[in-house]
Amino acid sequence: MPTPPESTKASLSYRVHARARERWPALTSVDVRFHGSFAYITGQLPDGTTQPLCRLRYGGYANQWGFAIYLASKDKYEDSFLPDGNSAGTAEEALDCACGLYLNDPTAWTTD
Repeated sequence: MPTPPESTKASLSYRVHARARERWPALTSVDVRFHGSFAYITGQLPDGTTQPLCRLRYGGYANQWGFAIYLASKDKYEDSFLPDGNSAGTAEEALDCACGLYLNDPTAWTTD
């Protein structure tokens, strides 16, 4: 699997942080960390609790990432589908899907 270049990592981090500030005020911060071809996104709640949200898989394109949701019940990530039915999409779509679940906001799953 390809690993994202540093420019793509920086772009992804910027986009995730911008979307979190714009759409998810219940998160005090988000953390994006990289390991190989994967980016792991974790949110921090106001009480200091951290919540793993999702894992993104780099497939060679900066604007298209494979999506895996974090399953708290199994303490692992599982490949999943975004609300539009695709298994890959933008970082913003992935963040919205995961936050819709963990922050209890199903409006995140509506597609235009």
